[in-house]
Amino acid sequence: MFGFGMPEVIVIGIIALVVVGPSKLPQLGQALGSSIRNFKKASQGEDMAKIEKE
Repeated sequence: MFGFGMPEVIVIGIIALVVVGPSKLPQLGQALGSSIRNFKKASQGEDMAKIEKE
C-alpha cells in the first residue's frame, strides 16, 4: 500500500492524533474513508450510471 510499512503507519497515526486530537480522530477517519470510496466509485463510472438512470 503505497510503500508504507507498519512503522510509518504508526508514526502517521501518532502525528494525526496529536494534530487532530483524540475526540476528532474517528470523524476524520470516517471522512477519509468515505472520500476514498466516493473517488473509487467516480473513477469507475458508477456515479454516471446513477445519473443516467434518473
